[in-house]
Amino acid sequence: MITILSKTESLANQYIAELRDETVQQDRARFRRNMERLGEIFAYEISKKLSWEQKEITTPLGVANVPVLAQQPVLATILRAGLPLHQGLLNYFDKADCAYISAYRRTKKNNDFVIEMEYVSTPDMDGKVLIISDPMLATGSSMVLTCKELLSRGDIKSLHIVSVIGSSVGVEYVQRHLPKAKIWIGAVDEELTTKAYIVPGLGDAGDLAFGEKI
Repeated sequence: MITILSKTESLANQYIAELRDETVQQDRARFRRNMERLGEIFAYEISKKLSWEQKEITTPLGVANVPVLAQQPVLATILRAGLPLHQGLLNYFDKADCAYISAYRRTKKNNDFVIEMEYVSTPDMDGKVLIISDPMLATGSSMVLTCKELLSRGDIKSLHIVSVIGSSVGVEYVQRHLPKAKIWIGAVDEELTTKAYIVPGLGDAGDLAFGEKI
């Protein structure tokens, strides 16, 4: 299953447009906030697919029967670029446990690259819904490697993958290697360069959010 926000007219498209806009990108705080806003939108949409249960709530005037989440998900993200998007998800799933992964590309002399994973911190994920976020889904290699590492650490109930911009190549790669995953994405671009940059994309999400790395 894949849900693409840009296929429906909503405020999500406004935030995606601002994230892409090189002029608006100069405001680093706004860039982070737009990522966070999209995380909140994704959280709301994902919540419709989760399990709910009825609960009696005592008000000052009586008792109301209302649906509440049967279980909080586990929220995971890939450092550092994923932090603002993750925060948006956490704003809505505010009782969720969190997992953090450090994964990055190590480029070889011939411009090929391998994905290196240096740090993984997770709560107990057995029987839980896992929602993992990363702003960009380029080749899909980092996401697949990260998901397989997390899946090896617990028997999860279901997997949701959240990205703001993806390439069609990356989406297909994830679908092929993680066929049971539900993908939630802001927009899908067709072009992926030989250096695995999404075009038109939006640039380097981590650098735009937190400053250029050396």
